[in-house]
Amino acid sequence: MRVGFIGLGSQGGPMARRIIEAGYPTTLWARRPATLEPFADTPAKTAPSPTELAAASDLVCLCVVGDKDVEELTDGLLAGLAPGGVIAVHSTVHPDTCRKLANRAGAQGVSVVDAPVSGGGPAAVKGRLLVMAGGDADVVEGCRPVFETYADAVVHVGDLGSGQTTKLLNNLLFTANLGTAATALSLATALGVSPQRLTEVVARSSGNSFALNAIGDTGSLDRLAGLAGALLQKDVRLVVDLAEGAAARGGAVLAAADAALTLMEHPR
Repeated sequence: MRVGFIGLGSQGGPMARRIIEAGYPTTLWARRPATLEPFADTPAKTAPSPTELAAASDLVCLCVVGDKDVEELTDGLLAGLAPGGVIAVHSTVHPDTCRKLANRAGAQGVSVVDAPVSGGGPAAVKGRLLVMAGGDADVVEGCRPVFETYADAVVHVGDLGSGQTTKLLNNLLFTANLGTAATALSLATALGVSPQRLTEVVARSSGNSFALNAIGDTGSLDRLAGLAGALLQKDVRLVVDLAEGAAARGGAVLAAADAALTLMEHPR
């Protein structure tokens, strides 16, 4: 399978490198030539445009930032992909963005898989990302060998769009957990308990969470706010849009996520 990869950032870059190292013929494209420089020592080819990348690929993986980026690439990719080609959207975007792309792609025999990932750059380097894939089961299975070059779990969660919905719900829960962990550590200080000792105990107890360990024992969300505040804000907004469309209530998890975003100075 010939693979094209667009979105060579802190997470996408290691993903592309693992595809290349696994021996798949790989073509890369980036807006900035400097982004391609780290791959000069690899067998990967570079394309002058998304269209030419797509023409040289059976599977195109997108790991760009958001919905607008996916939409901007659509025309170019569909101009190059042959019938039977696949676009895998690894970005975290609105499910409807993937469905709209699929509607256009399907008219020319191209399939779309929404396959957001979890784990970040360090997990990508180790090949330990989680891929949550939505789409036709046979198409997902066809992509699985490529996905498994950078993921040690590829979970087919359902129809197209369900991968994005699953990822957004995960990020909603993570955001909520950040808020509850930060306020619990702050409360510990007010009650005369060392946040460091509380973290040590909770990390071995039923109250533990990935979010608590992400904060560390400082109880501060400042570092995470700078790294991920805007992205988590975007994801919570997308979940709220989905919930409103389904006439569903966010309840306690949304209230806790909103509190966390406020603490990070990125209110919804």
